[in-house]
This record gives sequence, structure tokens and C-alpha cells, in this order.
Amino acid sequence: MKILVVNAGSSSLKYQLFDMTDKNVIAKGICERIGGNGGKIEYRKTGFDKITEEIDMPSHAEAMQAVIDHLIDPEIGCISSMDEINAVGHRVVQGGPYFSKSILIDDNVIEDLKKCIDIGPLHTIPTLHGIEGCTKVMPNAPQVLVFDTAFHSTMPAESYMYPIPYSMYEKYKIRRYGFHGTSHRFVTREMCKILGKTEGTKIITCHLGNGSSISAVKDGKVLDTSMGFTPLDGIEMGTRCGAIDPSIIPFIMEKENFTPAQMTEFMNKKCGLLGVSEISSDSRDIEKAISEGDEKAQLSMDILVHEIRKYIGGYATIMDGLDALVFTAGIGENNPRLREDICNGLSIFGIKINSELNAVSHHQNNIVKLSTDDSKVLVYLIPTNEELVIAEDTENAVKNNIRYERVTF
Repeated sequence: MKILVVNAGSSSLKYQLFDMTDKNVIAKGICERIGGNGGKIEYRKTGFDKITEEIDMPSHAEAMQAVIDHLIDPEIGCISSMDEINAVGHRVVQGGPYFSKSILIDDNVIEDLKKCIDIGPLHTIPTLHGIEGCTKVMPNAPQVLVFDTAFHSTMPAESYMYPIPYSMYEKYKIRRYGFHGTSHRFVTREMCKILGKTEGTKIITCHLGNGSSISAVKDGKVLDTSMGFTPLDGIEMGTRCGAIDPSIIPFIMEKENFTPAQMTEFMNKKCGLLGVSEISSDSRDIEKAISEGDEKAQLSMDILVHEIRKYIGGYATIMDGLDALVFTAGIGENNPRLREDICNGLSIFGIKINSELNAVSHHQNNIVKLSTDDSKVLVYLIPTNEELVIAEDTENAVKNNIRYERVTF
């Protein structure tokens, strides 16, 4: 079975084509500037150089057509016709209170997905456009939705509820949803393989990138996670502030004469590492500035380390123990200094990290044990693979005809 994995943004569309026989990527790329001028598609068949072409893409339908044209091209393509694509899997960021597992698309699914626009407009609208584009270009191919929020649907009420009037939860679906679920699910699965079991395990997974989240996973199920109603909650991120005193928001709005939209943009795009360092949202730039003695750059990373440690300590407490700590995603996989700084402040849990091995563990595809043999908690670097999870779920949903049943969690 060949499965096309699609991750649609407001003006972009990332894609990967998997051969599920060996679960290898056949080709991948991205369409950019959809709906604007100067559209561009990047295409790379595995084992060959990347190809970049300019093409007008007024909508996601044209973008999908461009993807198909490249995949079936007689010279650069990797399949003979679009009929070889057996299914399409879509990454969906916000599933709201409606979706707790990956399912085949039908009219009821689309109807309830549209209800998520109100609580996740920045992600849900592009997803719907991506679905529409695929439907126009590949009307006969089954499509599956794989939700970032689904893995977190196991959280108990004391974790997902906010201390606001219960009527607000019922009326507006305000609750903690959690995000990066496919990533947390993948690295949890790999860590459980290493531990040799799922039941009885206590794992903290740290997905650290431009957007970051931390999850407490007990017995393979999420007990709590740092992102909340939106991906803005939790720890300091590249440009997002994470959790702050809510009273700061009206205070800044009044002082700076911000509208609600401007304040939202400020918290999402002007804060975090970028805001504190006043240099960059990229940890590589921050690390370079730190090496040159920049104090604000150092402070931005000190805040991040401090907040991550707080979450790890809190999550170990609510799970009543800790077996393993996992680092993944862009920063988690490729910033050895950050990993070491975090672990060096967790000696109360008996965590010990191999500094030499940690220092050389970056920009690689293999799993690495970072903890020493006498560490009481295992520490691992596990490269994430969200696209593979989406492909696997898509294959499973198609083979087992997994349909939508209207329930809320």
C-alpha cells in the first residue's frame, strides 16, 4: 500500500509518499505560497537531488495537482499513475472534543471538523482546504484524519479541566487538549519497546522545537501535557510566551493599545526565545550568542531550562515515579547543551547523563541512550517520526474501515 501524507498550512502543503511494504519514504516535498504570487514546489525522490519549480497555485487543489504531476512524471516521478496512491493521511492539529482516534473521512467528520474552526482557526481552516484539494484531485482515494490531540484524550478531568465555570466548558469546549500528539505517541511507543513493556511504565516525553510540549505518559497513556486549549500554553518556545499570568494580557493591551488580535499575535510571534533574547527564535543563533557572552541570550535559555525542569518534577510527582525521560524534535534532538543543563538539575531523581556521548549526539536518525548505567532513570534521545505515525494510522483505518462514531471525551 502506498500512502500520501499531507500536512496543509494556510499557504503551504507538506507531503510525503510512503511505501508501507517497508515503511520507507519514496518522495517528499513542500508547496509554498499557495493562494499568492510566486508559488513554488519542492520535490525530492529518495536517492535523488531536490527539484524546485515555480508554479502558480491559487488554491490547495492546484497544489495537490502539482504534487501528483511530480510524483507521476515519466522522468522524475516515482509512481506510474495516481491510482498507485491507495490512501491519503492528513495531519490535523485540533480535533476538539469530537475526535479521539484516527478515522476515515465522511460527511459527518467534515461537519464536526468544521466545529473546530472556532477553537483552532489557524490550523483547522488550512486542513479543510487540504482535504478539499485532495478530494478534487483524487476523488476516489480514501482519506484519513490523524489528530494531534487524540493521544492526549486519555487525560483525566483533573488534568484537562480549567478552574473556570463548568458552564463555560460545556458551552465553549474550553479545556486542555494538548498537541504534538503523534510525536509524543511515536516516542512513547519506542521507549516502551526499550523498556520491554507498556503497562507499569512512567515516561516523560519532551518534544522541544520552535513549538514545544511535555507530556506525562503512564502505562502508555497521557496523564497530563503542557500545551492546553491552544498550542500557546506551557513552556517558553521559539516565539510563543507559554504560560504567563493572565493579568499580564490586559495590562499589556492597555499599555500598548493592542487589539485582541494584536495581543494574540504578540504572544504567539513576538515572545519566547525571540522576545527575551531579542536576537532570534532559533536556538542555534541563541547558542552562538551565548558563546559570545550575550546575557539576554543566556537568560532566554535559562528560563527554558528552568521551566522544563519544573514540568519534569511535577509530572514525576503526579505519576509517583519516573522510569524514562525522552528528548525529541528539533531542539530536543539537536541541542546537547540544553539536554545536559536540564538533566544536571534533576539529580534528586537520580538522573545521570553521559556528557561525552550526549555532546556528540545530534543531527542523526538513530536512538541514543544518554543516561549512564548507574542512572536511576533512563534518558534517551529518540528522533520523532510523525509522518510515519500518520501513514500507519491511515493504513490501519483503511484496512479496518474505521469510521466515525459521534462521541465526546
